[in-house]
Amino acid sequence: MRKRISLLAACGLVALGLAATPAHAADPVFTLTGPAETGLRPHPGQGGDGPRKTSVEFRLVNDTAAAFGRASTFTIDLAPLKGIADVALGDHQGSDCALTAAAVTCKRPALSRGETTVVELDLGAAKGSALGATADLTLTGKAEGATFKPVTTKVRVGGPDLVMDRAKLRTEQKPGDKQALPVVFANEGTESVNGVVLEIRTTHGMGLVEQYDNCSYSEDPVQDQPWNTGWSTVQCLLEGEYEAGAVYGLDGSLTLRAAPHAFIDSLTYAVYANGSQPQTSRSGRADKADTSQKAAGGKQLTAQARPGKAKAGAGAAAESVDLDLRNNRQEFDFRTKNTADLVAWPVSLAGKPGDTVRAEIGFRNNGPAWVAYLRSAESVARTDFVVPAGAKVTKVPAGCRGVNADGSDREQALGAPRYFCSTGHVVGEKEQVGYPFELRIEQPGTGGSPAAGSVAVGQWTPQGTRGQEWDPNHANDKATVVIDAKGGTTPSPTATTSPTATTSPTPGASAATGSATPAASSGATAHGGLASTGSSVGPLVLGGAALLVAAGGGLVLAFRRKAGSHA
Repeated sequence: MRKRISLLAACGLVALGLAATPAHAADPVFTLTGPAETGLRPHPGQGGDGPRKTSVEFRLVNDTAAAFGRASTFTIDLAPLKGIADVALGDHQGSDCALTAAAVTCKRPALSRGETTVVELDLGAAKGSALGATADLTLTGKAEGATFKPVTTKVRVGGPDLVMDRAKLRTEQKPGDKQALPVVFANEGTESVNGVVLEIRTTHGMGLVEQYDNCSYSEDPVQDQPWNTGWSTVQCLLEGEYEAGAVYGLDGSLTLRAAPHAFIDSLTYAVYANGSQPQTSRSGRADKADTSQKAAGGKQLTAQARPGKAKAGAGAAAESVDLDLRNNRQEFDFRTKNTADLVAWPVSLAGKPGDTVRAEIGFRNNGPAWVAYLRSAESVARTDFVVPAGAKVTKVPAGCRGVNADGSDREQALGAPRYFCSTGHVVGEKEQVGYPFELRIEQPGTGGSPAAGSVAVGQWTPQGTRGQEWDPNHANDKATVVIDAKGGTTPSPTATTSPTATTSPTPGASAATGSATPAASSGATAHGGLASTGSSVGPLVLGGAALLVAAGGGLVLAFRRKAGSHA
């Protein structure tokens, strides 16, 4: 009996020991990435400077929760490329790489989080290589305690090479100006293409007059591509075979028009083999052209070959990648003679000592132009808020920072005598930008008069702001912020006052007025017919033409335009 009890006790201890022993975490899995296919220009044969090189970059994705601290080795077997392509190390390497005739070997002591370059290779077609010859280039990795998913890139000699001609366009515009967009492109490769996609992208102030049934019209989704805010895209599927060595022009007109709100705008236009256009979503897919959003009218945009002769011996159409996507696109920047009148709105608040009031400090753009710094992504305007005497800021919206009275930096954000607030890189025409502050009234104004501060809007300076050169009226760049503090008892600490803000529907200065009735701290204030929650997540932007969303201090503007009706 004792032996049986002892045996059961021992088994229990063993079971407890097994339960207490932690299981080993699974080895991390890292993904290696690279292009699915790359094309090489044919070798020129005798003489010349040799074949033009094509760069291929292989990368590593570490999306685990931490860096990997062990040494890793990456290898590319070059044997399949013999007689097809010559290999050299590129200029940008993310590892310690060595090249031999047989392989490329790269070593890393550790792997940081995120996506990083493993190796960049420069490939050129080998002398004597045949058109259409292919080989697989595979990158593998190994490390103790880790698994790597390999990646393979197909290397092919020859392929199509669509090249877009640069049009002669006027870049200095006036609102309402129109000009033709002549589109001419060639296939300078060795293979034909079955179907091409003409892609035209314009910013908010520039658009196309015509619409065609074989074109789709869309705007960049804000949630996917916030850095492209303000762009619209037209994609036209031009069916048919586009032979190597031939030049093509459009059979149908395209006309650019500067909108009444045009100012600093851009245009890009490009041609791609259908299905090989650049990635259009975060999914990484290069979808076939979607013409489901068709325009009414029944018109079709097509392309016709110009007089000339295709290359002798040019290959038939094949599903090959474009040899050089850098020459598929042209782009222009336009400057339209226009102005944007930024107007600071006055604010009037009322309360008694101890009250907490909300104030929308900001400005509106009376237009007529939108202002967008899409290339530099710099802030369009700064708002300079001088706090009225006797009041203390208790809540600061994102996008704003406290400074000293002379504009110099300070560490403490709350209770500052002055605040600088910055917009994002886009401010739409007729838009209102408000920053929801909360202030506590600590004492009434001197001599019974209301305490006055100010709000100003303009270009950034070290001391504050100055009028923008494109703003035609600097007299309305500044307005007053007044707090009428009456004597009285201090309300309960759980309540705050919430001003009711109003704006004038006609151009000119509009005042935001505040009441002193206690309201829940999460209560909303109305401004221009839309609601502000008073949250400190960022500036409130109001207006029917656009929606401005604050995200960590960065502003995103989504223009609501009818598809294809840009002007």
